[in-house]
Amino acid sequence: MSEKVESASNPMDVVKWVIVIALLGGVVAANSYFAEQSVLYRALGAVAGIGIALFIAATTEKGSTFLNFAKESRTEVRKVVWPTRTEANQTTLIVLAATVVVSLLLWGLDGIIVRLVSLVTGLGI
Repeated sequence: MSEKVESASNPMDVVKWVIVIALLGGVVAANSYFAEQSVLYRALGAVAGIGIALFIAATTEKGSTFLNFAKESRTEVRKVVWPTRTEANQTTLIVLAATVVVSLLLWGLDGIIVRLVSLVTGLGI
């Protein structure tokens, strides 16, 4: 990993973030104000407002850093060797079998401990 030094924030970024927050607040307020309108129109307006807010947020320093991180993450996910369906099924069956075996062992151990405690204390079960 490369070591990055946090630089001073660009003053224009603060303005952009204020605009983003105002847009998102406006979307919420508009959705409430136009409650009588069709849900389709309100949803389209909300999607448009959120899209514009995301576009503005992406132009900030933190937004571009996030987009770069998302692209790198997508590249890393593509490098993963995913198991085949058969391997996934076999692994699932092994986990289920191990769970059943351990639960039976704990159930038996619990029964033994209960009988030992009742024998020592003289209390019946």
